[in-house]
Amino acid sequence: MDEVRELSAKHTYGTWRRQKGWNPLNIVSAEGCYFTDSSGKKYLDFSSQLMCSNLGHQNRAVIDAIKAQAEELAFIAPGYTTRARSELTKELLDVLPKGLTRFFFTTSGTEANEAAIKIARMYTGKHKIISRYASYHGATSGSVSLTGDFRRWPAEESGSVVPGTVFAPDANCYRCPMKHEYPDCALACADYTEYMIEREGNVAAMILEPIVGTNGVLVPPKGYLQKIRDITKKHGVLLIADEVMTGWGRTGDWFAVDHDGVVPDILTTAKGITGAYVPLGLTATTEEIAKYFDENFFAHGHTYEAHPITLGPAVAAIREYKRLGLLQRSREMGEKLGRKLAALKEKHRSIGDVRGRGLFYAVELVKDRAQKTPFATPAEKFAGKPLLLDQVTAKMMASGVSCLGWVSHLVIAPPLIINDAELDQGLAALDDALSIADEGSLH
Repeated sequence: MDEVRELSAKHTYGTWRRQKGWNPLNIVSAEGCYFTDSSGKKYLDFSSQLMCSNLGHQNRAVIDAIKAQAEELAFIAPGYTTRARSELTKELLDVLPKGLTRFFFTTSGTEANEAAIKIARMYTGKHKIISRYASYHGATSGSVSLTGDFRRWPAEESGSVVPGTVFAPDANCYRCPMKHEYPDCALACADYTEYMIEREGNVAAMILEPIVGTNGVLVPPKGYLQKIRDITKKHGVLLIADEVMTGWGRTGDWFAVDHDGVVPDILTTAKGITGAYVPLGLTATTEEIAKYFDENFFAHGHTYEAHPITLGPAVAAIREYKRLGLLQRSREMGEKLGRKLAALKEKHRSIGDVRGRGLFYAVELVKDRAQKTPFATPAEKFAGKPLLLDQVTAKMMASGVSCLGWVSHLVIAPPLIINDAELDQGLAALDDALSIADEGSLH
């Protein structure tokens, strides 16, 4: 082990894992859709790191913007304004869903969601937030309280969660929690959410990922988002769209809500807003919410809010999405990806489902396709048990392709700049690695 790896493993924490056995690769460079470790081995970045390197690595325009901003003004407190703040505001007004016109800047998606729930509670005077079980909204006490998956469990055990979250059924047509079939279900999962609002009382907002991220790339059925929007409006409940992962061309449009023409009351985002080159998050609200704080105290803030070095590169990143035509590219390459993954499903009996939109897909692995029996459960991952999925991703890594696996599915979300040859390289590694899963799957 080289010194970099040794010091990192011994003295720093690896996130969302037991620390024993953590032995992180030392990454020394990256370019385009690839990154390279200290041994010189090159890897195709088939999940854009954490679904955030949408522009690929080392985009020159964004790097130059970081340098220029550092030279012009490296830091000033958020009580002042800057050229970068003004320029980014203009860019955001152009690309965000129309009606979202007031912005609060953070340094992560977690913090953006934390700001969103505080704003919702202050504005409505109510406390409860409806979330969903297949969700991840962040790691702070407030945002992890909204998180439906097992990452919430340790916070609950330690008493770190904030009371007030209630969980609604997921819009998961592959594993419907209500045992229905679409479209015969008439969107019963949305109807049950209205039932919850009516009986819970004191509901300030509902937060959802328009397309669920790490918990399975769950694309809601047609009409679901609009129905949720109608229900929340009817009951005076704010709708918060968590677009931390789905924003910035990932699904083939600026934001996933754009596909359905839905405008939330609050939208949060991060990751692709700068291509992950610098840490920036955003909480965007309607003007109606903003006007409330004209005469009421806005009780939130932090030192790095609207940090110039986070804002300047975001301007460059948004302009690069436009210059490179990456929304259209995401749609076109996403269609190819979807077709090729469907072909892999026909070949491999271990693939239970393929789903996604744009360059954002999940491949769910099962022991038994007829019964949809997963290879592992969230409880097993939380307990640290060896997972078959880890063997699959390890084999892909050995082939030079880095791909995120989560419990029983892989997340295929390459940089939006990926070309046909690179896409085929990643899928060939997946094709080969799935032999491991096929061996454990029923005929």
